[in-house]
Amino acid sequence: MTTGPTDVPVEVFLDSVTHRVRRRDADTLLELMGRVTGEEPYMWGPSIVGFGEYHYVYESGREGDAPAAAFSPRKAATTIYLVPGFAAGSELLERLGPHTTGVGCLYVKDLAQVDLAVLEALVRESYEAVAPPPVE
Repeated sequence: MTTGPTDVPVEVFLDSVTHRVRRRDADTLLELMGRVTGEEPYMWGPSIVGFGEYHYVYESGREGDAPAAAFSPRKAATTIYLVPGFAAGSELLERLGPHTTGVGCLYVKDLAQVDLAVLEALVRESYEAVAPPPVE
């Protein structure tokens, strides 16, 4: 993710999502990710809803910032952003339901067809891998 936070209200972006399933799934993810992260949603670039933020540094020296949890209701499927490489080989993915994956991305065409408890566990583990520990 090479862009950054914007001042566009999340509701304005979500109101522009016309695909019925993507819009419904966006509402579900908004609630799920907010509950898991305890963070307020914000827009990251023109089409990604983010929660929290983390700084990454690759072995190549490239570094930047990204949302600690995020999703985007894309045309073909909803993209759920996880920490790159986090879910590779995860037994949770085997129990999730219909999906495809990319580097750091989980693609779901319909959240009604996946196990939301498994999705929540994936998001939680990914978020906790990069989020700062809670202040006590």
